[in-house]
Amino acid sequence: MSGKVPEGRGRLSFASLGSGSKGNATLVSDGETHLLVDCGFTLREAERRLAGLGLHPRQLDALLVTHEHGDHGRGVGPLARRHGLPVYLTPGTWLSGRFGELPLRHWITPQARFAVKGLTIDPVTVPHDAREPVQFRITAGKRCLGLLTDLGHPSAHVIEVFAGCDGLVLECNHDSRMLAEGPYPASLKRRVGGDWGHLANGQAAWLLARLGLDRLQRIVCSHLSDHNNRPELALEALVPLLDGDASRLKVATQDAGLGWQTLD
Repeated sequence: MSGKVPEGRGRLSFASLGSGSKGNATLVSDGETHLLVDCGFTLREAERRLAGLGLHPRQLDALLVTHEHGDHGRGVGPLARRHGLPVYLTPGTWLSGRFGELPLRHWITPQARFAVKGLTIDPVTVPHDAREPVQFRITAGKRCLGLLTDLGHPSAHVIEVFAGCDGLVLECNHDSRMLAEGPYPASLKRRVGGDWGHLANGQAAWLLARLGLDRLQRIVCSHLSDHNNRPELALEALVPLLDGDASRLKVATQDAGLGWQTLD
């Protein structure tokens, strides 16, 4: 994971600091406005990974939070307090009590559009076992990026809102067979594979087919489980939708994340 923020005002770019069960964070930028979506890493690790992508935390304009689970929120409070960052989150996410004091706190109302400087954000309610989870559709100019992870099942609302994106960060959490035969206890298998857990590779492919592929320039497989998935299985599930052409597909990994991707 290395590089600098792509230049060019109004060009929508994104990168992953890392994605998986041990920590998630995504950068989104239009060249002038820089957002960090979630921070599931320690303060020091988040700072290190941001530096690898060419940003100091004080260059961030806002920190958006999808939900309170530790792999998405662990570093939110420490990063916001150390660097004076405004944090946007739903009241339900805040009431989880997991973030500590947030001096610059802004409420997100699901389905209510808001803007941070040059970026327009649509927070979207999703089925996941958190208090008030959302995912985001982010727009700059004529380009839009869908961030769609931590999704128990592809609801009709999700399909409607995320159709027609130019880029998509899509959860491919587990391979159903690996989950069934893997080391998790039965209760955790039911939680992960249930309607309020995480998307299987096959569900991700089903959803992608219904969102439409015509405009999609970049599709990033994300939130892959260390124990219940492999990158090649996630790609294998999605490639047939692209007539065997994997050039639009990337994988965001836990350790290396994913370098900057720009939507033209």
